[in-house]
Amino acid sequence: MNKKELIESIAGAADISKAAAEKALNGTLAAIAESLNKGDKVTLVGFGTFSVSKRDARQGRNPQTGKTIEIPAKQVVKFKAGSKLSEAVN
Repeated sequence: MNKKELIESIAGAADISKAAAEKALNGTLAAIAESLNKGDKVTLVGFGTFSVSKRDARQGRNPQTGKTIEIPAKQVVKFKAGSKLSEAVN
């Protein structure tokens, strides 16, 4: 499912226009991104938890040349599925 299909699904389920569904989805995604940017967790009970974790700098190899390269530290987003989502999938 892509974003357009998700918007159509939201609009149908909530009985609202596609434009309103798109605004709601974009607002939700922006709020999640903003919270994660601040370092906060976002928990949607039953669905899952989004969090940010730090990945340390490390050494890697260029597969073409075999040379060692430095991979810088960075923040990565993690998602842990909630119990209801896990049950729905299984």
